[in-house]
Amino acid sequence: MLKKRIIPCLDIKNGRTVKGVNFIAIKDAGDPIELAKRYVADGADELVFLDITATLENRKTLVSLVEKVAKEINIPFTVGGGISTIEDALVLINAGADKISINSSAVKNPGLITALKERFGSQFVVVAIDTKYTDNTWKVFTKGGTHNTRIDTLDWAKEVTALGAGEILLTSMNNDGTKDGFAIDITKQVSNVVNIPVIASGGAGKEQHFSDLFTNTEASAGLAASIFHFGEIPVPQLKNYLKKQNIQIR
Repeated sequence: MLKKRIIPCLDIKNGRTVKGVNFIAIKDAGDPIELAKRYVADGADELVFLDITATLENRKTLVSLVEKVAKEINIPFTVGGGISTIEDALVLINAGADKISINSSAVKNPGLITALKERFGSQFVVVAIDTKYTDNTWKVFTKGGTHNTRIDTLDWAKEVTALGAGEILLTSMNNDGTKDGFAIDITKQVSNVVNIPVIASGGAGKEQHFSDLFTNTEASAGLAASIFHFGEIPVPQLKNYLKKQNIQIR
């Protein structure tokens, strides 16, 4: 069995790390470079960098900031936000990204997933799925959580897997920032219908939420932001807790 991963996420707006609740009420959470250095020292398994307003503002990811973060870390580094072409991905690889995350552009142009896989390999391609429980079902949202595509989340997860995604970053908008726990139901469903790693995101508030995630779903990683950024649960403390729960982690 693959060991589980703990992944801090840097949501970036105007060059700063930010955090919101249910994708709104955004507040400052610190300097991304300093946070990245801390997470490496703390033993985080990977780092995710999401330029959360790049798509909405119709611009590319903050490449210079990606470069600065990449120079300070030696763990796998995933970058997302405003990536819509092979060229965009190349720029980020050259800036230091190990993987890229696409969301709105994948929904708009599913062929981009296959094109990226063929150029760089599936392990390079992370498809982010922002999902929200609405009208008694889980639907895919794009454009920073502002647009309901009406696409069924399970159908989309299966499609992106078939198209060549190497990993899915699944964020429950209902749970995001609430600290009430991960969305176990949809995470379980998605991780059961695909054969690629699923990173669960949205709702982590205490150590038990991670053990619940790993015990009740096949998710391969738990991603969180504010609990790490504000020192509420340091990464080493969380890993020690999970080891005591007999959960295999990196």
